[in-house]
Amino acid sequence: MTKAVVIIPARYASSRFPGKPLTPILGKPMILWVAELSEKAVGSGNVYIATDDKRIAEAVTSAGYRALMTSDNCLTGTDRLAEAAQQIDADIYINVQGDEPIINPKDIIRAIEVKEQNMDAIINGYCWLGETEDPSSVDIPKVITTENNQLVYMSRSAIPGYKAAKDAPTGYKKQVCIYAFTKEELLWFSDFGRKSELEACEDIEILRFLEADKSIYMYETHPGSLAVDKPEDILAVENAMIKEGYEPQ
Repeated sequence: MTKAVVIIPARYASSRFPGKPLTPILGKPMILWVAELSEKAVGSGNVYIATDDKRIAEAVTSAGYRALMTSDNCLTGTDRLAEAAQQIDADIYINVQGDEPIINPKDIIRAIEVKEQNMDAIINGYCWLGETEDPSSVDIPKVITTENNQLVYMSRSAIPGYKAAKDAPTGYKKQVCIYAFTKEELLWFSDFGRKSELEACEDIEILRFLEADKSIYMYETHPGSLAVDKPEDILAVENAMIKEGYEPQ
């Protein structure tokens, strides 16, 4: 039987939003919302938080989750995941970003299923931008794929571009930060030792795999995913959570 675990990378230091994982969302630290949703997908014993900060570790362990201490010089969340994965034996490692507190547990389960069917490919989620989301926002990585959902490119610019207004796309795909990896794929990523050129330019870590000609399969998730990139995003996320029936803590 395939063993899948969720690892949530969480660092305290951030140039734009220090302490983001512990930011209260409806009265509870954001990292705990994400852990609880992950637990619904894989069970509490298979949810880990990878962090370099004792404050985050204490918050998650006091809530009954497992913390994996990692170094403070990880280049990206995926590098942190790779370091944490060396402490756990599993077949599939799911990276769930700690700043998406309304992620759908069914999408985590789906990532595992898709990975089981495509063990030689990196798996990543996408959904369509909502009507109120701006395709030109640099906070939202946009996605273009082949017609069979292989990743072509991901950018903070609005892609695909178009020459004439009549050819403009009717919608834009955006990245949803659920990924599925094997340990070997994660070790390759960290052993690369640096950010690749496009990864560094776009600040989108999955591009490291793309630039190395790794196959990346994008699967469609439920709509409505919202990430907290900066403090101004909190209100919109809380409003969306209330609409979904979440209760303030």
